[in-house]
Amino acid sequence: MPFTPPLIQLDQVSFSYPGGRPILDQIDLSIESNQRLGLIGPNGSGKTTLLHLIMGLHRPTEGRHLFKGNEIHKKEDIKKLRRSIGLVFQDADDQLFSPTVIEDVAFGPLNLGKSPEEALEISNRTLQNLGLTELADRVTHRLSGGEKKLVSLATVLSMQPEAMLLDEPTNNLDKAIRERLIEILNKLNIAYMIISHDWDFLSETCTSLYIMDQGRVQQSDTDRLHLHRHAHTCGSQPHNHHM
Repeated sequence: MPFTPPLIQLDQVSFSYPGGRPILDQIDLSIESNQRLGLIGPNGSGKTTLLHLIMGLHRPTEGRHLFKGNEIHKKEDIKKLRRSIGLVFQDADDQLFSPTVIEDVAFGPLNLGKSPEEALEISNRTLQNLGLTELADRVTHRLSGGEKKLVSLATVLSMQPEAMLLDEPTNNLDKAIRERLIEILNKLNIAYMIISHDWDFLSETCTSLYIMDQGRVQQSDTDRLHLHRHAHTCGSQPHNHHM
């Protein structure tokens, strides 16, 4: 069987702003097809910077950033990556800017060169698959925060990515929307990586866990880490045990 390189690979990647300390420090990380990764870590550990670097918003100070085995050097390389990797922002208002939901969801396919008819068909199908058809004609800025989060997910999925990055997707979600998001993610047939402080959410949506601290990333000691949905009696961090 021929070797298939990871969708995304970071090889000894470091990043810092000019004159600053390293925000990312010698990171080795790969995202394979259909892999589901969770990334946790304290505020300021570099998690969001890592997502931005993967998307090509930052360039490594050291190391290699590869997409499907090819190192990213040029703007055209970044364009190819962004056609295949979607990013769901932490704040849905940063992702939604059209008057109605269907227009927001259709924006991505149109930007990829689809005709208006094709974009509308893809958008309606995406909303239907996510159980959001009733939102299609709603005014986007009048949606609830949870509805906006689901629509922002739809705007990424309408571009039919091979992988998706999600930045703190459960922030400010009520229980019903959170459960709906879990259901949607578990039905997807694409790779994704989730940044979250929500241990229970990661336990229900991810099969691999990475821990980030002071710019470094370390994989947990097992790929099938189960995160208990209860806290230690001596603190707020969930108990880990291995399946």
